[in-house]
Amino acid sequence: MASLCVFCGANPGNDAAIIERATELGRSIAEHGHRLVYGGGRVGLMGTVADAALSAGGEVAGFIPQALYDREVAHTGLTDLIVTDSMHTRKQAMCDESDGMIALPGGYGTLDEVIEILTWNQIGTIAKPVVFLDVNGYFDSLFRFFDECVDAGLIMPAHRAMAQRASTVADALAIATGPAPSSPSKWTDPSVR
Repeated sequence: MASLCVFCGANPGNDAAIIERATELGRSIAEHGHRLVYGGGRVGLMGTVADAALSAGGEVAGFIPQALYDREVAHTGLTDLIVTDSMHTRKQAMCDESDGMIALPGGYGTLDEVIEILTWNQIGTIAKPVVFLDVNGYFDSLFRFFDECVDAGLIMPAHRAMAQRASTVADALAIATGPAPSSPSKWTDPSVR
């Protein structure tokens, strides 16, 4: 059983297809015998993915900072709910508990979480697969930005490859449970310069 971290919005968004994909992802994680690790909220896409996994009989571990717990946005029906002292501690704990990462559409928080995980992969702190589960081209502009960073010489092509993309839940699960792309050092490996 893999533990899969899902980063996603605390808002449901305006696109019903995103909500459907979050439901499908949560259900599929559980049906494949994996454990869902996520931000611990009961609201938005977070609540959707957690409820779908729970409804399918899955294990769900939520990590929520005390400040959000105090605002009563925590999902109290989870297998495990861990309250952390900060957003940073939450990210570290979610990463520590996960074998792979999947990003659904979201806003600042989602991007903060998944970009930090990519950075940790880049500098060799961790080696875990990261996949963006796209819905209706939501991540098109972000991936154009990544490619522009490569063109500008600010992200090495080998590190750009760590941000993987899937358009189906099945593909996202395959990537998230697979091996992490290699992360050669831009300081010591001349092949990535």
